[in-house]
Amino acid sequence: MLVLSRRVGESVVIGDSVTVTVLDVRGDLVRIGIDAPRSVSVNRSELLAELESSNRAAASPADETVSALAEQLRRRR
Repeated sequence: MLVLSRRVGESVVIGDSVTVTVLDVRGDLVRIGIDAPRSVSVNRSELLAELESSNRAAASPADETVSALAEQLRRRR
């Protein structure tokens, strides 16, 4: 991990097309601005973790759901 110190108004350029600028610092809160092309996905890490968890839950049905489906299939025979 690269660690840099920046002041308000200073930026970091990533690759050829992404610029991260420090907009404001208040206590332990830092506001940043990210300038990137639309083709570059920019997301907060906690939202990605929540989405991944939600996708896993949706892809893995609960045991009760599988049992209920199996029971319905048995009745159709």
